Amino acid sequence: MPGIAILIGLIVLLLASAIKVLNEYERAVIFRLGRLIGAKGPGVILLIPIVDRMRRISLRTIVSDVPPQDVITRDNVSIKVNAVLNFRVMDANKAVVEVENYLYATSQIAQTTLRSVLGQVEMDDLLAEREKINRKLQEIVDAHTDPWGVKVSLVEIKHVDLPPDMQRAMARQAEAERERRAKVINAEGEFQAATRLAEAATIIGDHPMALQLRYLQTLSEVASENNSTTIFPIPIDLFSVFMKKTP
Repeated sequence: MPGIAILIGLIVLLLASAIKVLNEYERAVIFRLGRLIGAKGPGVILLIPIVDRMRRISLRTIVSDVPPQDVITRDNVSIKVNAVLNFRVMDANKAVVEVENYLYATSQIAQTTLRSVLGQVEMDDLLAEREKINRKLQEIVDAHTDPWGVKVSLVEIKHVDLPPDMQRAMARQAEAERERRAKVINAEGEFQAATRLAEAATIIGDHPMALQLRYLQTLSEVASENNSTTIFPIPIDLFSVFMKKTP
């Protein structure tokens, strides 16, 4: 009886090792006596005990942080940059056979590419054209990982850590730019006002009546805004036009 119990236990263990259940997002890369058989799943798969060896691979998108990298830009500014990396396995067989550890390899490729690409751009371009740089990073990393059956869908710069002296210099630059714009806008306003005044003077010079009407309009405005009595000296010449006899 003990022998039968041991035999039954061994059979149960063999069946447990032979039957595997894979989720919808998983694939099993099977090696039989060291040779690649292929990827199977999802669902229930059967393995030959002792003969078959299985490697479970997830096909879900993996979001990985690229550690902060010390980068010297083309204009010799030292910065720290980190990024986020999105990728997924498209071919489970290649992900197992072509590279020892596709997770580690993809992360290393992303780090070296980040340092290489950002070292070729200037600081202002890094801050102003981040979307363009992200696309370039994604294309380069994806080209390196494609032979491994890994698809990189996104590489995006997450944070740029500037040194304190550079932050102060950029703040002074931004302040000077705002002052320059304010002076330009003020000068343009004065120019437009002077242009309008010159046009008004030309019109009044051609039509003296306009000046007198403007004077009377000013009196009317002052009278409507103030309740007190306002006395204005009126030159006699103001009424000379009205006193002229029409032919």
